[in-house]
Amino acid sequence: MKALFGQQNSPGEEMTFVFQERENLPPPGDHEVKVQVRACALSLVDTKLLSEIKLKKELVPVGREISGVVLEAGSKVTFFQPDDEVVGILPLDSEESGLCEVILVHEHYLVQKPEKVCWAAAAGTVRDGLRAYTALHYLAQASPGTTVLVLDGASPFGTIAVQLAQHRGAKVICTAHSLEDKQFLERLRPPVARVIDVAHGKIDVAESCLEETGGLGVHIVLDAGGIGVHIVLDAGDVGVHIVLDAGGIPWGGLGVHIVLDAGVKLYSAEDESASKSQLLPHKHDIITLLGVGGHWITTEKNLQLDPPDSHSLFLKGATVSFLNDEIWNLSNVQQGKYLSILEDIMEKLSSGVFRPQLDEPIPLYEAKVSMEIVQKNQARKRQVIQF
Repeated sequence: MKALFGQQNSPGEEMTFVFQERENLPPPGDHEVKVQVRACALSLVDTKLLSEIKLKKELVPVGREISGVVLEAGSKVTFFQPDDEVVGILPLDSEESGLCEVILVHEHYLVQKPEKVCWAAAAGTVRDGLRAYTALHYLAQASPGTTVLVLDGASPFGTIAVQLAQHRGAKVICTAHSLEDKQFLERLRPPVARVIDVAHGKIDVAESCLEETGGLGVHIVLDAGGIGVHIVLDAGDVGVHIVLDAGGIPWGGLGVHIVLDAGVKLYSAEDESASKSQLLPHKHDIITLLGVGGHWITTEKNLQLDPPDSHSLFLKGATVSFLNDEIWNLSNVQQGKYLSILEDIMEKLSSGVFRPQLDEPIPLYEAKVSMEIVQKNQARKRQVIQF
């Protein structure tokens, strides 16, 4: 039985991926279940985070979002029994690679998969759904009347964030990075309020948002690149940025309530490619379009605010928060809430509220090549390996 692992020989070096032979698994522990994996979604391996929390290893397990069937349950397992269909996210410290036919998982990291949801959709939606919920519910509390700006709304994460925000009654504005993305966003139902095409770098995002909100600004910015207004969410695997109106400011002359952003420029870099930089608004643009009482939530761990930036945020009564979707598994204090989120994600996937951006399922023998693409952040749709 083979499993895929990542290997990084030295800091800064690109990670390489290798298949390793696995021995037969032992019987599950008291609270473990043995799962036959049917699908596993691929997401970027954050080697820096693993190093910071002392979890860096020579071989890093790859593939953490899994769906499958319970083969065997430990003696003290209460949630599941053999033949149950399950979905979940393996914890950061897991020794198991989700890209393996059979794995052992603690029962507290899994929830039941609805029967009508296919394996690939379950595995491919669970992490983006968790990010969107963390941003729009726990960090921002999006509600009817709020306005959300989602940067790179056509990315896998951005798509789920748009759908969750609309489901909660929010008005949604998106940026699109290509003509194909623009057409995709314009086809969404219910329709988004406005799609801002930044593919050619000619559109001023701040100006467009201020125009859409009558000059009053956005209340929530979701930004996957590092800078946002009220809510910034990770529209991809690089990060999540969410700015949400924590004060419950009603929509009616107060600007946009939520912005979802796929990336933002922290500074002007001469060596940064024009094709990349032109797609990202500058952090000053995000602060400019942020409305009164807004919240800016970002995954940019190196975010730097100069005194004028802080003063602008102060005058608006705005806040900056950081989104790290790994916090649920780094602390077990909120385990009940975490499992409730996963269950709700599956319910919304089953009912059609979530319609994920998935690529065609990939066989296991192509997992190595696909993971290399994901690690370079070059995949525009969620990659899912199906067994």
